[in-house]
Formats: sequence, structure tokens, C-alpha cells
Amino acid sequence: MAGAAMLWVGWFGFNAGSALAADANAGMAMAVTHISAATASLVWMVIEWAKFGKPSLVGIVTGMVAGLATITPASGFVGPVGGLIIGLAGGLLCYLAVDIVKHRLGIDDSLDVFAVHGVGGIVGTLAAGILVADTFGGAGFADGTSMGGQLGAQATGVVATVVWSAVATFVIVKVVQAVVGLRVSDDEAVEGLDYAAHGETGYTL
Repeated sequence: MAGAAMLWVGWFGFNAGSALAADANAGMAMAVTHISAATASLVWMVIEWAKFGKPSLVGIVTGMVAGLATITPASGFVGPVGGLIIGLAGGLLCYLAVDIVKHRLGIDDSLDVFAVHGVGGIVGTLAAGILVADTFGGAGFADGTSMGGQLGAQATGVVATVVWSAVATFVIVKVVQAVVGLRVSDDEAVEGLDYAAHGETGYTL
């Protein structure tokens, strides 16, 4: 929880700092970042409460990260309503993505990198093409394009990023696999990497 709290506060600098000025744009980016993270946390909590009978701290924190990841592509372009909508969408869709990736597909993604950051980033990028009107008013956008044109541009960016990430990741994985391997042995995993890799013990139980 302490780490998550530091991450949440740090993300304000991540998004608001992108304005490169202490002005209204930075203030709005900070506000929508907070709204989205808080909303996604509550969405995750409600889903767990309904599904398991009680929420979990890990779930609430994961929802927070989902909200932060989802709002980031749009943080400089939407207002409070947009932040709320993106938080709702990010919390719900990232929760579903985690269930698909970890439980249905059985992929070992302990930090939910793709399901939260990947899916959240995609959702936020596409949402920016729709909800940017929340800040810039009506059907008019910052550059004068239509909603359809802006959404198309956002979708093109998403596809290009997914393709580039897939190719680059494949190359990196193959290099790492050839040099040091991708997984530790079962014995090292059971023993714990603190001791197996570093000769240290984090806890004396």
C-alpha cells in the first residue's frame, strides 16, 4: 500500500509534468489523473466485492494502476468528465483483461503488465480520440479534425505501437533466452530468489 501510494503521487508528476509548465494544463492533467485512478480503484473494489464477497488491497491497488495507465495517453486532452469515464472504462476492461490473460489463457504475467498497462494504454489512447471534445468543446478538436478523423489517428497509433512492441519484445526475449535464460529452475523458485540469486534472506520466519 505504501508503494502504491508513492506511485500514485509520483504519477501526478508523470502526467502533469508533461505540460512542461505550472499552468492550467498541468493542473487539469493532475486532476483527471487523480479522478481516473480513484474511479478505477472503486470499480475494481466493487467487482471483487460482488464476485468474492470482499475486496482486496491488491485488487484496489491494481485498479489504481489501471486508472493511471488508462488516463495517461489522454491526461492532457480531457476534462473531469473524461477522466471519470476513462477511469470507469479502465477499471472494468483491465479487470476483464487480467481474468482472460492469467486465468483463461494461463499466461504467467505476475505484474499484469499487458492486461493493465497494455490494455489500459490502448483504451486510454482510443478514448482520447472521443473524449477530447470534453475539453475542447463539442465536435471541435484541438487541431480542427472531426471525431472520426481523430479516432482513426489514435487507432493508427495503437496499431503501430502494438506491432512495434510485439516485434521488439520477440527480439529481446530471444536474446535474453540465449544469453541467460528466461526462467530460474524450480528449485531456485522454491528456495526464493533472495537467497538463490543474491545470497540474502529478506525475512527470517
